[in-house]
Amino acid sequence: MLRKIRTVLAIIFFVSLTALFLDFTGLLQVYLGWMAKLQFLPAVLAGNFIVIALVLIVTLLFGRFYCSIVCPLGVMQDVFNYTARKVKKNRFHFIKENKWLRYPILILFVILMIVGLNGLAILIAPYSAYGRMASNLFQPVYLWINNWFATIAERHDSYAFYHVDVWMKSGASLLVAAVTFLLIAFLALRRGRTWCSTVCPVGTVLGLVSRFSLFRPVIDVDKCKNCHKCESRCKASCIDIENHRIDYSRCVACMDCVSSCKFDALQYRNTRFRLNPAMVDGDSKVDDSKRKFIITSAMMAGSAALMAQERKVDGGLAVVEDKKIPSRDVHLKPAGSVSLKNFSSHCTACQLCVSECPNHVLRPSEKLEAFMQPEMSFERGFCRPECTRCSEVCPAGAINHISPEQKSDIHIGYAVVVYDNCVAYSNNVKCGNCARHCPADAILMVPKDVADESSIAIPSVNTDKCLGCGACEYLCPARPFSAIYVNGRERHIQ
Repeated sequence: MLRKIRTVLAIIFFVSLTALFLDFTGLLQVYLGWMAKLQFLPAVLAGNFIVIALVLIVTLLFGRFYCSIVCPLGVMQDVFNYTARKVKKNRFHFIKENKWLRYPILILFVILMIVGLNGLAILIAPYSAYGRMASNLFQPVYLWINNWFATIAERHDSYAFYHVDVWMKSGASLLVAAVTFLLIAFLALRRGRTWCSTVCPVGTVLGLVSRFSLFRPVIDVDKCKNCHKCESRCKASCIDIENHRIDYSRCVACMDCVSSCKFDALQYRNTRFRLNPAMVDGDSKVDDSKRKFIITSAMMAGSAALMAQERKVDGGLAVVEDKKIPSRDVHLKPAGSVSLKNFSSHCTACQLCVSECPNHVLRPSEKLEAFMQPEMSFERGFCRPECTRCSEVCPAGAINHISPEQKSDIHIGYAVVVYDNCVAYSNNVKCGNCARHCPADAILMVPKDVADESSIAIPSVNTDKCLGCGACEYLCPARPFSAIYVNGRERHIQ
């Protein structure tokens, strides 16, 4: 029964979190957005101590249920395991804990987070890794299917579906997502939850806590027949049936072993008052485990402390063609980010905001200092003043939740005019498209020749009023580079 309950909850969380990344309407965020905020690393970076305490307490009481139910990357590995089991059953065996790889990875991860190299650390963060796969691999397929249904619906005069753009936001991010997917699939199909028990930093931290969990699977030596059934079903490879021991730091509380035992020799129960050598893990150095737990907790706490745009304009008469990305002195971050430093220290690069952005403004960065973290660019749309979707979905505190009224007072960047590209300046023709569409009235058309009143008008930017929304850059008719582009601000101005 415990295994069935765990499986049902895992399916609910996995499907719901995946749907968050696939959804392009923003509707599911209203009902399911809280699930993203339950992820452990985003909660640490956001300083969400309620979620942190909840996860640690549940782990201390019941073991690593977080890894079996809440973590989407863990559940995805279970999907691969289920597929592989159809081909070969009982394929696992006990493998000793690889401490020399497991704990150095965790220490390196924490150091990288503390010194601000999040772009490297988040390559192995579980929620971030799954988010990148969902955003770069799964969502395009989902959108293609949606567009196929939209085509069929249109032929029957139905608008239950509508077409959306499918485009590659970042080649580097796509490559990382594909490599991560293949690597995790390979490990899961061959060795079960190797990623969770060796590589995952969140799994290692929770493993240190689960060593002391109150409820856990216990082997009854008197009833055990040494049939190895439980060991061969353990996808964490943490059951040593020869010595009747379980490595609870790697056990993910999936209950497969309990359900597979035909002799009732494995039970999930309270071990507080009935501990014996057969009920503890193979590591007898309890003091060393406690010391590692305290050190790791302190390091994680220190890390936390430091830490569908329209394609037509002008009444639909002119189609906006693709543009090239300009070279910006400072890259742009969404309103609510406060500053580049605050954003980079909190963002886990899960790319949920990229998937949810209805204006196609956010895309993963390919710059090393902010690798795969979202940045703004305006080749396919601009940041509409009334849209605050990214601030609503961010689970890590990288983008603070703001209202449209607050957004209208935040200056994330300023526009810069390149007169050599301006059709009004270079070709002496009337334009003024940038000034017409500026929501902040920050662009004024002034005579090119101040001494000649009949001179053609060219744009002039009041940087104090400019919000950095990118409407001018997106709607500028100059190709391939706009005559006006937006530079970001190191720290946003309110």
